[in-house]
Parts: sequence; structure tokens; C-alpha cells
Amino acid sequence: MSAPSRRAAPQAAPPRQPAPRPAWQAVDAGQLLLVSGAALLVIGAVTQVAASGLRQSNIAVVFGVLIALGELFRMVMPGNREVAPIATAGAVGYALLVGVGPRGAPRGAPFGGVPATHSALQVVAVTAVAALLGSLPHVAVGRPPRPDAVARRLISVAVVALCFRPLLGLDLGWRVLLVVMVVTVVLACAVDLGLAALIRAEAVRARFGIAVRDEFNAKAGLCAATGATAMLIAVATTALGPVALAVFTAPILVTQVAFRRYSGIRATYLQTVRALSRVTEVGGYVERDHSRRVSRLAVAMGRELGMSEGELLELEYAALMHDIGQLSLGDPIPGGATVLASPGEQRRIAELGAGVIEQTGVLDGVARIVRLSSDPYRAPAAPPSDGRVETDGQLPPGPPLASRIIKVANAYDDLVGDSTDRDRGAAVLERLRLDSAAEYDPSVVEALSRVVDRRPRT
Repeated sequence: MSAPSRRAAPQAAPPRQPAPRPAWQAVDAGQLLLVSGAALLVIGAVTQVAASGLRQSNIAVVFGVLIALGELFRMVMPGNREVAPIATAGAVGYALLVGVGPRGAPRGAPFGGVPATHSALQVVAVTAVAALLGSLPHVAVGRPPRPDAVARRLISVAVVALCFRPLLGLDLGWRVLLVVMVVTVVLACAVDLGLAALIRAEAVRARFGIAVRDEFNAKAGLCAATGATAMLIAVATTALGPVALAVFTAPILVTQVAFRRYSGIRATYLQTVRALSRVTEVGGYVERDHSRRVSRLAVAMGRELGMSEGELLELEYAALMHDIGQLSLGDPIPGGATVLASPGEQRRIAELGAGVIEQTGVLDGVARIVRLSSDPYRAPAAPPSDGRVETDGQLPPGPPLASRIIKVANAYDDLVGDSTDRDRGAAVLERLRLDSAAEYDPSVVEALSRVVDRRPRT
């Protein structure tokens, strides 16, 4: 079955791009609900504290300074996740605070410290005001915090404070209080991960279960370190006084530095891969932005098909570099459209590209995806390029899902390019459907159809 010609009549001038939407219009409904709820909580807390007065103001100031510094040194983790572990540890530690210092404590006070009498709403108010002050330098240089991330931190702290502080009036023993600390911290982490998953699922159109798994994998370690540090701060401050804050904040500071370095390395890695993917464009082997368009399509299709965040990152790397094997061609394929090349030529390009990627020594999984991206969905009569063979009369399994996604995304972009003509896109989709069950995976083609249908009409 011959592929439709990629070259159509000269296109009209590109459509005028719509003006960017105001920031408030770009907020998802879930984010708006979350931020509104957090704002109402803060207003109520500040109003209550203003009416009743700030209890133990010196303690509130000390913890407020720690929270503000934590917001000042917040960071962005992979996946565009904004976190402030030092601020969160300080705020949760303030919520869990039983007392301050051993001197002057009444006999029988938990841990031997002077009892902390601040309310749960005071914890929320101090956290909100300190977070605002710590964010002002970022706002001044044009880096305002993400409202949904701040709202999640406030709600998580409120969960701890509202669950723990009322129990201090029940004269519980210190063993019970420690158990309650652990339970409330775990609950707060679960609330934060759940809210983050809800927002992420809505923002990137991912399944909620997949979003929960991604958030857990990305933040569970940091959440555990933050919660442990918060409990350590609360207990140490009760036993030693405010001086313990400077000592016992060090573990979470080291953890934050490690996460920041990891995030920087990963961002640099992706930028390097994106730069390498442009080599084929600069050399005239593929059309401009072809690799980026294929990458965006592939990632959107992967989300549609339920791939995890780690799998999507590997898919993005492979999609960006899927055409790098064309550099070995003496004569470039017209327009760089590998879908118009013979099956043998497609396999040769994929094999050579995979060989180049394997030279990095760290992208073997990406190399395998690229190597198998030229294989048809159903196994051909001849052995495929990676040497799979028949066993017990059964056809060998097809390429992995990531390879099947790249094959479909590349074919679509080869035939549509940067055209915004929806009729042309529909015709290509229909042709891909006709080749389904043999050349292309039908479920992947349908995922592409849903992704294309969600694009804004022009």
C-alpha cells in the first residue's frame, strides 16, 4: 500500500497565532478550587489570630524565620514539581511542637519542656505569612511561586496542625504523642501526594492512578525526609530549645542540595539530547522542528496509553533522536520522510541511530526503542532487526510500546509536517488506520487520533 504524497499544493500563509491567554485563564479548575480552599483557610486563620492575639510570639518568630528561609530556597524537581522541603519541615515541626526548652517547665510536662500553647490556626497563619515573606524576593525578580504548590504545602501543614494540636490537651504520654506524630505526618504526605496527583492528572491529561504512582516515585523519598526532619525538630526543640532548629535542619538541607543537583543533571541531560536532535535538521536531513513535533506527539500518546513518568522520559529521549541514523545516508531522503523509504532503508536508519545512541553508555534503553521503531506492529516473515526468532511455532512478540508510539508519531508528522489543515490530518489518520494491525498498532493510532482531536482548531 503506497503512502500518500507528503508534498501538497503550496500552503497559504500560516494562520495568525491567537493572543496568549491571561494567566488566570490558564489555571485549571482543580487548581482554582485548591487555591481557593487554601486562601479561605488562611483568611480564617489570620482573622482568628488577629482577634485572639499571637501566643508565644518569640517561638512563632523563630519558626517563621525558618519557614521564610525555606521558601526563599525552594527548588523545582524533575517534572516541574515545586517543593520547599526546609519550609515544610519547619512548618510541620511548628505544628508538632509540644514545648520549648527544659528550663522552667512544670513537672510532668511532655519531654520536660515549657508547653507550647499556640493553636492549629496560629500554625496556619504563621506558615502563610512566613511563606509570603520568603516568596517576595522571588516575586521581585519575576519568579513567583506556583499557587497550587503553595496551597498544597499550606493544606498539608493544616492537616498536621488540626489533627495533632487538639490532642495536647488530653495529657497523653510521650510514647503516644510520638505515634500520633508519625501518623499525622504520614497522613499529611498522603494528602499532599493525592492533591498533586489530582492537579497533575488534570493538567497533563494523565490517568489518576498513573499520576499517583508518578508523584509517589518522585516525591516519596523527599516527603519521608521532610517528615522525619519535622519530627526531629519538634522533639529537639522541646528538649533543647530554639537552638535545636539550626542543628537539626541540617539533614533536610543536605537532602535538598542532593535533590537540586539531581534535578540540574537531569535538566542538562534533556537539553543535551534536544541539542543533538537538531543535528539532523541543521544538516538538512529532516524538516525543521520535526524531532520536537514527534517528541510532543509521542509523549502525549504515551500519557494517553498510561505510561509512567519514567517511561515517558525515555520515550521523549528516543523520539528526539529517532532520526539520528539519517546522518549516515549519502543522499538525504526527500523531506526527511522515512515513512516513504523502503522497509530495509528504515531498518538501516534505525539500526545506525541506535548504534550512535549506545555509544553514550547510559542510554541503552533508548537505543533499543529507536532500534525497534522501524519494525512493523506484527512480526514480518523475516527476522526483525534485533534478532528475535520464532519459538514453538509462535510469532515473536512485537516491538515495545514506546517503539510502536514513535513509529506512528513519526509517520504522522512525516505526512502532515507543520500543517494545521485538519482535513489533511484526518486523511493521514485514516491511512494509518488502514495500515493498522500489520504496520501500526491500532491502539496507538487511536491514541494519536484522540491527541490530535484535542488540538485547538484553526
